[in-house]
Amino acid sequence: MTPVSLPAASGVVAQVYAQVADEMRLVVPPAQLHSPSPDLLAAYWMLTREPLAGPTVGRDAKEAVAAAVAVANICPYCVEMHSVGMYDLTGEHDAEAVAGDRVEAMLDPELRAVTAWARTGHQLDDAAPEPVGLSAAERAELLGVVVAFHYVSRMVNVFLSNFLLPPGLGPRSRRRMKQGISRLLRPTLRTPREGGRSVGLLGPAPMPVDAAWAGANRDIAGAIARSYQAFEFAGARSLPLSVRRLVLDRLDAWRGEDTGLSTAWCEDLIADLPAHERPAGRLALLTALSSYQVDEGTVAEFRRVEPADAALVDAVAWSAFAASRLIGNRMAAARAVAAPFVSTTGNVEESKWRESSWRRDGRAA
Repeated sequence: MTPVSLPAASGVVAQVYAQVADEMRLVVPPAQLHSPSPDLLAAYWMLTREPLAGPTVGRDAKEAVAAAVAVANICPYCVEMHSVGMYDLTGEHDAEAVAGDRVEAMLDPELRAVTAWARTGHQLDDAAPEPVGLSAAERAELLGVVVAFHYVSRMVNVFLSNFLLPPGLGPRSRRRMKQGISRLLRPTLRTPREGGRSVGLLGPAPMPVDAAWAGANRDIAGAIARSYQAFEFAGARSLPLSVRRLVLDRLDAWRGEDTGLSTAWCEDLIADLPAHERPAGRLALLTALSSYQVDEGTVAEFRRVEPADAALVDAVAWSAFAASRLIGNRMAAARAVAAPFVSTTGNVEESKWRESSWRRDGRAA
């Protein structure tokens, strides 16, 4: 897949590239990979930007939530990206606890509770409860981050390298590199952003009933409505109806369990599709439920039927969106039923927690 280069960008692609470069100092690879389908590039940007720009919850919690979602999706690239951000916002200890899937070892109790909720929110049977006392505005921002990065992790798993940092680095060198990068990223992480900047990139759209959780923040609600519509249009133009129905039926029955190493479950599900629709069915199901298992062969089979770059981006994006939308809907429906998660491990001497910022003023301490 060949992304649109910066010099060749025009129209919506140029507008999005300009916003991304302004706020992130470069046009990041997850943005570039969407560029063959301009409306999906805009949808991706508003879906990720507006929850992160919300003023109620601090960026420390949002980066922890994004990192936890990346761990849940087995996306090493995204885990490294967001744990690097946490180095500056929360400190190395909590950043590495999330990256290592040891949420219970996080020192900050409020951050630990919200991270555990995000890490397990896709699991119907073993989900941690929503942190007690979330306001509607806090929920809109945090669920917006959950939905956005369940989507992004799946897209990254399909299109980008497995690793952001050189894989040959030892643990000590890796931590030093994360510390250095986190200092460089400080302005992009700590600078307050004006809400709503991206929403005008796509035209108005009706608010989906299952996204009512976003209604407490006008900018997030606008981003959700418009991006959801763009993803639905993309699926309709690039995936057969039979494939979309198959994916949605499987997601309805999915309880958040790992599908395992074998993809036999996928082959069984697509067996009844017409032969020319099976490559699309395989790509869509794997993207939605085990995106880390999409390989070159899966993509090549799809491209024999649909060779255009835009069709590939459309198909993967709709499938990633279908799963992330379902997760957001389920988490919104499951309100707090217990006290926040509290670690029973860890050294009390180390537990000199900083004051949590995520409920104080919307930016990191």
